[in-house]
Amino acid sequence: MALPGGGRAVGPERAGEVPHVLYVRFHPAPGEDVYQGLLTLLGELTPVVEALPPDAALADVRGALRYFGRDAAGLAEIVRVRALARYGVDCTVGVAANPLLARMAAHEAHEAQGARGAQESGAPGGGRSGRTAGAVRTVPGDPDAVAAFLARKPPIALPGVGPATARALSAYGLDSAARIAAAPLSTLQRILGAATARRVHAWARGIDPAPVTPNAPARAMGAEHRFRRDELDPVRRRRALLTLADGLGVRLRTGGQVAAAISLTVRYADRSTTTRTRTLTEPTAHTPALTAAAYALHDALGLQRARVRSVALRVEGLTDAGLASHQLTFDPADEKSRRLEAAADRARARFGVSAVRPAGFLDVA
Repeated sequence: MALPGGGRAVGPERAGEVPHVLYVRFHPAPGEDVYQGLLTLLGELTPVVEALPPDAALADVRGALRYFGRDAAGLAEIVRVRALARYGVDCTVGVAANPLLARMAAHEAHEAQGARGAQESGAPGGGRSGRTAGAVRTVPGDPDAVAAFLARKPPIALPGVGPATARALSAYGLDSAARIAAAPLSTLQRILGAATARRVHAWARGIDPAPVTPNAPARAMGAEHRFRRDELDPVRRRRALLTLADGLGVRLRTGGQVAAAISLTVRYADRSTTTRTRTLTEPTAHTPALTAAAYALHDALGLQRARVRSVALRVEGLTDAGLASHQLTFDPADEKSRRLEAAADRARARFGVSAVRPAGFLDVA
């Protein structure tokens, strides 16, 4: 497929590769026990499963195609039926020759199903009892099909490209994957730097050498706040995040654990979700550090007029607090904050968890 500027987008590194990677996104986001069960379900098809908590997973089914006598899309349908029958969890599945394309296909399927569900619920007598059906979206393996799938995608649609990188590219007229793929690598390097340019150039051509890596999901804990009505006020959303971070901090300290990362999931009025994760500067159970990270994730989303139905925080990479190191500081405010936190924990242990609460605490709906 010819592209503007004389370039030609190519698909997976091996032309004509059979789609064999599934990116499965569950919705609504399951609880920890259900999520473990869903991973076990995927493990019934293939041992090559990579957990992507809290609501997704990758699976390489290359070795299962002949055994089950189905293509990858057929196995994706099996996953959907079993997930719904066993756990009442629907899902969208992207099927492609590598994780990058599979993730993008699943995102496209999820958006399409959300739009379809909104139309059905708005029609007289329409709707699906509050549930939007899932879907399977397949990206064929041949280069022309991959190029056609990517051609009109904006830079932000490429997993790994953030808002700042997308703005930098668009400022130079590189506002689609096709234009990025057609641009000389040297041009991208001047805009983004050598390492980032190579990655983005490959992604725009549908190339992702990263394999599906079997793993055990990181030990984690989470909490969610559901608003009584769709929330437009960012102040109330931040108060909810403060409440969740405080609760998670107490649970971590009570259990003698620290967290290495924190993720924020925002659910909107149309049932779509956004999840962002941040690695903490150091493993911690300190409530102010967790709250600051949660605020930063929320503010980075730029939710100016978004109707938010719920917010959820999840701390990941839990380890024993006794094994974690803490960077000493000469900041008296930090030391005072930690002493107050320890005193509050002692009060909670004696008089109950509601004995001490943040000033901006929200009752859990």
